[in-house]
Amino acid sequence: MEVVILCGGKGTRLSEYTQAIPKPMIEIGSKPILLHLMQYYASLGHKDFILCLGYKADRIEEYFRKVNLKGLNVQTVDTGENSNKAERLLKVKDKIKGSSFLVSYGDDVSDVDINEVIKFHNKNKKVVTLIAVPLVSQFGIIELNKKNEVTSFKEKPKLAHFMNGGFYVMDKKIFNYIKKGFDLEKETFEGLARQRQIAAFKHEGFWKSMNTLKDVIELNELYGNGSAPWLKWTGKE
Repeated sequence: MEVVILCGGKGTRLSEYTQAIPKPMIEIGSKPILLHLMQYYASLGHKDFILCLGYKADRIEEYFRKVNLKGLNVQTVDTGENSNKAERLLKVKDKIKGSSFLVSYGDDVSDVDINEVIKFHNKNKKVVTLIAVPLVSQFGIIELNKKNEVTSFKEKPKLAHFMNGGFYVMDKKIFNYIKKGFDLEKETFEGLARQRQIAAFKHEGFWKSMNTLKDVIELNELYGNGSAPWLKWTGKE
């Protein structure tokens, strides 16, 4: 199954890095997070990639001309610096050969078993399946009793809500719901949700998005101490 990775955004919240390189090229250990993501998919048998490029596309193209891909089949497509996610998908529609395909953002890592997500998708027969991950508070919270006395402290707990984890299985019918100028989440997904055509695979395991300098540091610490849950291949190659 082909893997479409959306890696064309500007990553303005990580301007410390992205003034020079695109966000997916920020390194965890000695490798870009994009390659970590691709090796995760490859470890589960998915080795055909379509990279939707945009901002500083040449930096990613240059990297993949030089790196040893170890059996990965990679197509890079410059989908435009100012395209949104839906427009990027439209621009690679003709390169997707199967009836369904995988999609992810180029800055999230997880230990979700994507093959189990595919089975779930095939069983439910929806247009889109996404992984739903628990929403984690950015702050520690306190619990109070009826007298407004503090009874406990919880550091960044998981909340009783789920959020979109950015890993998808999509049927090619998705393109019937994308029009020029559409936003993927606001218009395409909202329309599909009204028709009950999105299924959620709940994943309680590891998931992390790289949006801030703090996230970069935390991901590198996990990798550095050998406790990176997304390392499903042979390890620190």
